Amino acid sequence: MPKITFIGAGSTVFTKNLLGDILAFPELATSTIALHDIDEDRLHTSEIVARNVAQALKAHPKIESTTDRRAALDGADYAICMIQVAGYKPGTVIDFEIPKKYGLRQTIADTLGIGGIMRGLRTVPVLLEMTRDMVELCPSALFLNYVNPMAINCWALHRATNIQVVGLCHSVPHTAGELAHDIGLPIDEINYLAAGINHMAFYLRFERKVDGVIEDLYPRIHQVISQGRVPLANQVRYDMLQRLGYFVTESSEHFSEYVPWFIKRDRPDLIEQYHIPLDEYIRRCEEQIANWEVLGQELKSGLQKLDIERSVEYGSLIIHSMETGKPRTVYANVPNNGLISNLPPDCIVEVPCLVDKNGLQPTYIGSLPPHIAALIQTNVNVQRLTVEAVLTRKRDHIYHAAMLDPHTAAELDLDQIWSLVDELIAAHGDWLPQYN
Repeated sequence: MPKITFIGAGSTVFTKNLLGDILAFPELATSTIALHDIDEDRLHTSEIVARNVAQALKAHPKIESTTDRRAALDGADYAICMIQVAGYKPGTVIDFEIPKKYGLRQTIADTLGIGGIMRGLRTVPVLLEMTRDMVELCPSALFLNYVNPMAINCWALHRATNIQVVGLCHSVPHTAGELAHDIGLPIDEINYLAAGINHMAFYLRFERKVDGVIEDLYPRIHQVISQGRVPLANQVRYDMLQRLGYFVTESSEHFSEYVPWFIKRDRPDLIEQYHIPLDEYIRRCEEQIANWEVLGQELKSGLQKLDIERSVEYGSLIIHSMETGKPRTVYANVPNNGLISNLPPDCIVEVPCLVDKNGLQPTYIGSLPPHIAALIQTNVNVQRLTVEAVLTRKRDHIYHAAMLDPHTAAELDLDQIWSLVDELIAAHGDWLPQYN
């Protein structure tokens, strides 16, 4: 049976969901599960939850927990990473509060924008430490990364290590489910093809087969607009559908900060019109922290009943297919290498992949519509420069990444961008390596 290591296992709810997915497979029910976190209290809670999940599923894994990352990785076949370097405080708070002083407001700040850049700068060095441990302790293991900024992290890892790395995100299946709901069809009747980069992929096809005839479902999606049924939280994405002709896979609050058109300090009407939730990630973190105080005690005391349902996360499916040979298609973040011919060959793309005993085999897409590729390229530029900065330790590339970021550039002048970067670097202190 495989050894599956959870790095950042103190993210208890996510650990519970992934473990429930994994242990629900009989072929994985006796796996070794190694839980690792630097927070002993949260790690202890996650171990209790893991044992309760196993009991509920009548599975019999070997469960280990440790604050020693090397011990957790030793002999692993799969390493699932879900850490947050610098945490909500100080990391996330710094990423929001300092840009606000310059009039630069954000919603999520974990993928692109100045917040995504800074998160990448402090996260990649830690991930590189992990993969260096893996080279020594489990060189054949598959590293399943759930950590944002997804493309930046995976691009840096593919450049700097030979460890097998795949980036996983639930935005493609989640959004497909939302669209199915909007048009009133069961998701299991729908077939779709999406491609692009993480958080900015687009559904190139959204269709179903009826009596042997393929029905394009995009006309039904457009009817959501014409009939005035667009959900308030999806105003941005449905507007982009009208202008681009394709629906984007990530939420409106995410997408609004990847482009220069929606969040503007002197346009409060746009914020209201598109229902853009500024500081959304801050609110989510505060709610999670408050809920955790109660949930943690209930989980430890056994008062919290575990509701175990299969999630849409791909991690367990990949592990099961690689262990059993059962073929599946998942969406994954992998090096382009010509999969999307009008994006750079070395960037990280999100495409469907066949997975079986041979591992992940990405699907060739070809050319994206030219305007879609051009929009994606604006984000790839920032990703590339952030990766270059973190791997070369050249401070100038941090400035360059911020200069070319669509939202930052739309709001700030060059002197402001330089000053903002300097202030953020100083505020993050030892959470960042030294830059020259």
